[in-house]
Amino acid sequence: MSAPDISVVICVYTEDRWEDILAAVSSVRAQSRPARETLLVVDHNQTLLERLSGEYMEVEEVRVLANAGPRGLSAGRNTGIAASHGEVIAFLDDDAVAERDWLRHFAEGYADPRVMAVGGRTMPIWASGRRPAWFPEEFDWVVGCTYKGLPPGRARVRNVLGGNASFRRTAFAAAGGFVTGIGRDGDKRPLGCEETELCIRLSRARPDAILLMDDRAVIHHRVPAPREHFAYFRTRTYAEGLSKALVARSVGSDKGLESERRYTTRVLPAGVARGLRDALLARPGGAGRAGAIVAGVLTAAGGYVLGSVRAHRGGATFSVVRIPDGEGDIA
Repeated sequence: MSAPDISVVICVYTEDRWEDILAAVSSVRAQSRPARETLLVVDHNQTLLERLSGEYMEVEEVRVLANAGPRGLSAGRNTGIAASHGEVIAFLDDDAVAERDWLRHFAEGYADPRVMAVGGRTMPIWASGRRPAWFPEEFDWVVGCTYKGLPPGRARVRNVLGGNASFRRTAFAAAGGFVTGIGRDGDKRPLGCEETELCIRLSRARPDAILLMDDRAVIHHRVPAPREHFAYFRTRTYAEGLSKALVARSVGSDKGLESERRYTTRVLPAGVARGLRDALLARPGGAGRAGAIVAGVLTAAGGYVLGSVRAHRGGATFSVVRIPDGEGDIA
């Protein structure tokens, strides 16, 4: 079976990340296995749209287009999917760069026709140059990176992580696109989990579907200075609880919290034990890491409870977008 063509979608929203956006595109153009195309989807920012259009006017393999849906990451991704031509659509964060063999490892995962999604490993680039001593690896998802507790190598998973992921086009035909009503819209709390909800919906639509994580498909994700502080850690874990409540409301708590139960009962207690051991051995940050894990769990749980109550009372609204059957339907 020949390797599939891959389109890469990068959703962008602010000129503040101009240099990061250019670096992300450059990393895609330098792949050992070339992408069929790179699509930059601009989220309701006319100035950025015009600037990027000018930047890549003469670069045939890079296309710049406006988000055709409501403000937010989900609608931007859906716009990219509908406008793309590849058999596989990969997603890269606008403040990340991919290693040279990123797409090659993604393509290898699709040798099995049952594979509907392949995700990769996301490594943090800390603004300060090093991980804060108190920041536990088990919570690297707070800064959009692969966290301690995920399986190594190439392994089956419930869901891939959205900033470094790929899907077969037929996955969207089976399950629809990313749901609006979950995830970030650029102005609100740092919500997430839209890729989790999609993956669960995909597995229900296609019970034979295989979703993989391949830790050889590596990207490096920039972590700005404000996100190295505990205030952001607390805000993001709370927002994750709110997001998980919406996912559970959308697809049910059995699948919506399946991986989280294993994470909180196995991975996190081991992390607390390591932190306390390091504290006893006078290693830097041990007590802080143990405390951060406990605080993160409690804050996320609080967000989940409040989010569940709000979703139940207000009747959370979700919209699953049907991706057009044809390829490249959005100009």
